[in-house]
Amino acid sequence: MALIRHMRIVDKSEEELAMATSLKIAFCTDDMKTVNQHFGSAKTFAIYAVDLEQSTMLEVAEFGKLDQDGNEDKLSTKIDLLGDCAAVYCEAVGASAIRQLMAAGIQPVKVHRDSQINDLISDFQAELRTGPSAWVAKALARQGGGLEKFAEMEADGWDE
Repeated sequence: MALIRHMRIVDKSEEELAMATSLKIAFCTDDMKTVNQHFGSAKTFAIYAVDLEQSTMLEVAEFGKLDQDGNEDKLSTKIDLLGDCAAVYCEAVGASAIRQLMAAGIQPVKVHRDSQINDLISDFQAELRTGPSAWVAKALARQGGGLEKFAEMEADGWDE
């Protein structure tokens, strides 16, 4: 199983700037609008940088046709691709994939089929503003900031 297409949307300096205040979130999708894929057989990942106020699509990765069962090797390629993501949203995910994602520090998030990516991003932003869940707090701490980083930036008059 191989990655057949990988497109980065922003150049490296813009990506680094976006990531200074954001978490990377991946979505299993085949239409770039909804989460409609099982993690193991996902053909496409849309990866966004998400912060308190905005989101930016950073990259899209496309894989060939994959079956849901019988090929555990496919998981390592996907997990490597998502290595710096805080979470991956999918319609389903198997136990083996959950273990491997968690070991890599990536939170699998199972949502209803055809959940709108824009709505999921808005919900995630609301969670950031009102107080993150344990996995979001860990992801923020791993990135070297936490919510204090957002508060400090706001106090300093930071604006994009």
